[in-house]
Amino acid sequence: MQDTGLRTAASADGTRIAYEAIGSGPPLIVVVGAFNDRHTGSALAAAMSDEFSVYIYDRRGRGDSGDTQPYDVDREVDDLRAVLLAAGGHAAVLGFSSGAALALNAAVALPIEKLIMFGPPIVTDGSRPQVPENLAARVKALVGQGQRGEAVELFQLEAIGMPPSVVEKMRHAPFRPGLEAMAHTLFYDLSVTAEASDIDRLLPLISMPTLVLAGADGPGWIRAAAAEIARRLPDGRHVSIEALGQDLDADRIAPLVSDFLINASGTS
Repeated sequence: MQDTGLRTAASADGTRIAYEAIGSGPPLIVVVGAFNDRHTGSALAAAMSDEFSVYIYDRRGRGDSGDTQPYDVDREVDDLRAVLLAAGGHAAVLGFSSGAALALNAAVALPIEKLIMFGPPIVTDGSRPQVPENLAARVKALVGQGQRGEAVELFQLEAIGMPPSVVEKMRHAPFRPGLEAMAHTLFYDLSVTAEASDIDRLLPLISMPTLVLAGADGPGWIRAAAAEIARRLPDGRHVSIEALGQDLDADRIAPLVSDFLINASGTS
């Protein structure tokens, strides 16, 4: 297994985006979700490194990447473009959770050869209310007031849909400081998801082979979104993974992704 170590790529606005490339073979870029940095994709990268060069990166505002303001979804697409250029100018892209939403936004603008989305957090049916339109602004305001814990809990309650009792129990969890440290990026996650939710506009523009995954034990509204998105794509495939929730489980996901990347024909 080859490991390039930590490198950086310059986004269009000059922001330095930190990434690692692990393995050898065709490039695959992993885009992580809320409360995640590049290390979230490390196990998946290791599991796929014998067949692919897997690029894991810190989205802006996380880990070792910069965070040029003001935030805009197009800037996050440019960040992914910078990593894609570092990978040789074309690659497959795997997006996890809100990273799947970012990948969906990027798929209409970037030379993505094959697209994989796991657990896209998009409401496509009536199984739960739509995310409030003002949630991103409310989360951003709380962070601006120094109320990072409150911002985390608001996101957990209204974006993820966690029961209040669970949110309260997590308040004193050992990982809570890490969640608060990333609270400012929740505005970014909500912004990319809001844009990706316009699937009537986006899906007709996407032609590359696409695999949409969801955990069979994950939230029902996410399972419904994965099935609906795959159904409406011209070259979409959907897999529900038994005994898995909304977790980037390398052992369960890597074989499915590998099979898709090797056997799905066509490019964008």
